[in-house]
Amino acid sequence: MSTLYLFYKPYQVLSQFSDDKGRTTLADYIKVPNIYPAGRLDYDSEGLLLLTDEGALQARITEPKYKLPKTYWVQVEGQITDEALEKLRKGVELNDGMTRPAKAAHFQAPAWLPERPEAVQPRPGLGTSWIELTLLEGRNRQVRRMTATVGFPTLRLVRYAIGTWTLDFIKVGRYRTTEVHMPVATASVVRKPSTKNPTAKTQTRKKSS
Repeated sequence: MSTLYLFYKPYQVLSQFSDDKGRTTLADYIKVPNIYPAGRLDYDSEGLLLLTDEGALQARITEPKYKLPKTYWVQVEGQITDEALEKLRKGVELNDGMTRPAKAAHFQAPAWLPERPEAVQPRPGLGTSWIELTLLEGRNRQVRRMTATVGFPTLRLVRYAIGTWTLDFIKVGRYRTTEVHMPVATASVVRKPSTKNPTAKTQTRKKSS
């Protein structure tokens, strides 16, 4: 069994435990020693970040060959069209090549999703709309580049899920744990329900002094 930490990364927090520029990092929220992120989430993005001390589990989560889907809630500038969504589904040409087919749909942000500390600012008269986008790959700033390519720049980006792990029941800046069993004979990752209080291990949102 391996312990997996599901952390709701706030806006403008680095997905690492140290920074020579004095920016807010994971160390300001997570005090557990010897755990590391399984993947990254941009400084100006929010949402689910997985951490573990188990190298094999980290590889299963991050390596492209396992094709673990990642689901994003994306607030874009303007009212996104069905035509733009269809382009995202089929794949768009970026400067590092064509993207894989994706799932893309109109979306209404849930009531429990908190406001971002720094409000989004669309250009006058354009407004915003939300989409849900699920990818099977993870290039640098891929979601932002994809929506910009189809004419709807990303203003806010929240990663909701990685595989079957989600943000459900996690507050911003806090985490819960779950136990994961990795069978030797299969490449799949099987979740085991945690017997721990989902909010028992938490850190405050304020930066430590």
